[in-house]
Amino acid sequence: MVGWLDLFIDAAATGNQNLNPSSDISLTFEVVIFASLAVTLVGLLVGTIEVFWLGKLFIHKSFWKKIVYKVGFYSVFLLMIILITYPIAAALELGISVLDDIVWDKFSNFLGSLGFISALVTMSFSLFLCFFYAGISDNLGQKVLLNFFTGKYHSPKEEERIFMFLDMKSSTALAEELGHIRYFELLRDYYNDLSDAIIDHSGEVYQYVGDEVVISWELVTGTRNNNCIQCFFSMQKALRERESYYMKKYGATPSFKAGIHCGKVTTGEIGALKKEIFFTGDVLNVTARIQGMCNDYGETLLISGELLKVLDNKGFTAKSLGNIGLKGRAKPLELNAIRVVDNG
Repeated sequence: MVGWLDLFIDAAATGNQNLNPSSDISLTFEVVIFASLAVTLVGLLVGTIEVFWLGKLFIHKSFWKKIVYKVGFYSVFLLMIILITYPIAAALELGISVLDDIVWDKFSNFLGSLGFISALVTMSFSLFLCFFYAGISDNLGQKVLLNFFTGKYHSPKEEERIFMFLDMKSSTALAEELGHIRYFELLRDYYNDLSDAIIDHSGEVYQYVGDEVVISWELVTGTRNNNCIQCFFSMQKALRERESYYMKKYGATPSFKAGIHCGKVTTGEIGALKKEIFFTGDVLNVTARIQGMCNDYGETLLISGELLKVLDNKGFTAKSLGNIGLKGRAKPLELNAIRVVDNG
């Protein structure tokens, strides 16, 4: 989008006239189509590199260091792309072969022109915008920044949501054994390893509270393909796959228990000094109580009967524990112990 905006501003400022034919490229229909396709493909390539490699490489760096390092890396990367795509665009504009000497004379003039410097500045600025937005989004949480921009929750709204309260087992003993610094490092690794499963199953991290994380879904999203249940199993799998890493670094592998429930909440922006998307409703208190009863029944995952009714009973088994009285709630609630289906 920044690329299109730059093309529009350039065309508007020059009246779509090529003021320097020896180096600049006129915005013909073919050139605009080629530029749009090239920018889209390069954007997808940058996104792939970011998600699968570079983003993880700088995951422990500070916010500003991430932006500086990434803008530097991608500026060099995109400079190489410009050097490759410019001759092609010039050939399209002139209607001649990319191997023609005229194309390469124009390319040589371009490298020493103001247009080349302008392209570098525009490219670096667009990269900065992208990574600044991504960095803020990472710190606020999935979709939160977008919700602030769109004003979705500027006025409170009532909606049906699913909540999972996920708590690390034996965290107090681990903290005492490891000490504050190493325990913090374990928590950081632990939450990082859970993140892919949350994203894969369309969850939103509502908040981290010590060794507990609260994950939320809109009802339709959380019930689709049993996302809220499969997220739990995927997080278990992620920690199992990293067991050797945790044992080598910390001498223990973290595990967790969780409670999941659904219901109506009021959602809105709250806070004077620090804005947050805030949920309020009985469903949060009930979910916390459900998670707290995992130890009582020796289970790792308990869900309410209300949630079970709206899920597709595939990929897991549910064992009813009956109607259970919860602290602070007059009406008993049916609880179910959930286990993954063993396919042999």
